[in-house]
Order: sequence, then C-alpha cells, then structure tokens
Amino acid sequence: MRAERVFVYGATAGLVGDLILADPRRGHPVAAFGRAAAAVERRLWRDHRGWGALHTLVCAGAAVSAAVLAGRAVRGNPGAGIALTAATTWAVIGGTSLGREARAIGEALAAGDIEAARERLPHLCGRDPQALDEQQLARAVVESVAENTSDAVVGALVWGALCGVPGLAGFRAVNTLDAMVGHKSPRYLRYGWASARLDDLAGWPGARLTAVLAVLAGGDPRAAARAWREDAGGHPSPNAGPVEASFAGALGVRLGGTLAYSGRIEHRAVLNGGGRPVAVGDIDRAVRLSRRVGLLALAAALVVRKVRG
Repeated sequence: MRAERVFVYGATAGLVGDLILADPRRGHPVAAFGRAAAAVERRLWRDHRGWGALHTLVCAGAAVSAAVLAGRAVRGNPGAGIALTAATTWAVIGGTSLGREARAIGEALAAGDIEAARERLPHLCGRDPQALDEQQLARAVVESVAENTSDAVVGALVWGALCGVPGLAGFRAVNTLDAMVGHKSPRYLRYGWASARLDDLAGWPGARLTAVLAVLAGGDPRAAARAWREDAGGHPSPNAGPVEASFAGALGVRLGGTLAYSGRIEHRAVLNGGGRPVAVGDIDRAVRLSRRVGLLALAAALVVRKVRG
C-alpha cells in the first residue's frame, strides 16, 4: 500500500477516534510529554535564551526522533502504519475536548452559574477569570475556541500532510512547549523565547488555513474575509490574529479588547468592530464552526498528501 494511502486511512481513523473518544482523563501521551519536558526544564533552566533553545531542541527533537523511529519500525507493514498514524493523529488532535470544555462553560453561563464558568475557564486559556462577567467569559471562550482550532486541530493536520507521523508529533511537541514556557512571564521571557518563536513558525501555515476555512465555513464569508484583512494585524500574535479575526467576522461578533493574563492587563485591538458583543449562545456557534473547519482541514490534508504522493 502506498504511503499516501496509509496516511489517508490513518489520519481519518485518528480524527474519528477523537470525535468518539476525545482525550482520556489519565495517561494522555501529550501529558506524558509535558511531564518529561518539565523534568528537562528543571535540569536546564537558566535565565538565558541559549539554555531555552537547548530545552526546545532536546524536547521537540526527542518527539520527532521517536516518531521517525516508530515510522521505520512499521515500514513495509501497511496495517501497522495505519495504526501508528491513527494513534498519533488521535493523540495530537484535541477538537472534541475543546468543544466539550467550551460547551460546559456555555452551559454554566446559561444556567446563571458564573462561578462554575470561572472555575472551568482555565481549562481553555490562561486568563484571570475572577474579574470577568458573563459577556467577557463568553468572549474569552469564543476566542479560545478560534485559536485552539488552529493549534489543536488544523496545524497538526497540516504538518501531518507535509511530514507524516513526525510532522504530527513535532507540531504537537512545539505547541505544548510554547504553552509551557512560551509566555512573557519573568521566568520565561528569555528561557521561553525559542519555544515561542518556533511555535510562531510552525503555526503559521495552519493559522492561515484555519482562517481560510473559517471564511468558507462561516455564516458571513465577506465579513470574515474583511475582518481578517483589516483587523488581524492588530493582534499581538501573528497566528492568533488571522484566526480570531476570521472567526469574529464569520460569527458576526466583536472580539478582542481588554483582557488579563496572570495579573497582567493587555489592551488588544478590536476584531470585527462592526460586530455585536459576544453572547452565551455564540459559544455553541463557535464550536460548530470549529468542527466544520476541522473536517475541511482533514479533507485539505488528505488532498495535499495525495498530491505529494
């Protein structure tokens, strides 16, 4: 069986597995990688970019190397190759868990239980939830769904289409490292610089594809394209900007503005300024848009893999 068919069958099976099983509560491979990366950090941490770059190289390199060795071990065995691709795709894709967490917050808000919604928000993003009201919580969830559609679904499929199992594993490793050490806290401003920049680079194609698919799959393609074109550049992240702007336009809502991370206040540009404020019901709409984008991304990845041969 040709390599592209192995990827097609395996990636499809892996995405179906995510739809059915989502992420396990215990023993997730990405969580195991995170624990290993934290152990490496304890050994290497210095307030220096070079040591942070070494941390990134060791952790991401180990993930890619393990994937390469696993691929070599199943070479010539199509069934094992499909199983490896399916298992890796399932491990690195997080679309179903993303939707479940977002909807759980939406249900809490709809029931008037704002404290429960605040308690669950850290499962999606690193914002300070205690000062957020209902509308701000809903906006945070929609923004997180948009950004994580790229990070947890589309980006991995893009790199899987380009590089197979090593691409899937490498992208998830880089994205996980950015989440762990890539933020601008005093501890990680220098040490996490390499992980953050590598994540920007790895996430670039997936973010643009996510934005394109949000334009195609949303309810207002013109508004989504306009918001992407006019507002994305005002976002501090080169990848989250196009994704959140296109989602804002597609959903007809206004995203961005003032928010707080770990006690730090940020005043971000407004995305789709002509849209209305986010309502609780928009959380479910964002999840459904995310699901459509993910399925279209799988189709695009399969086409790319088929063309590459």
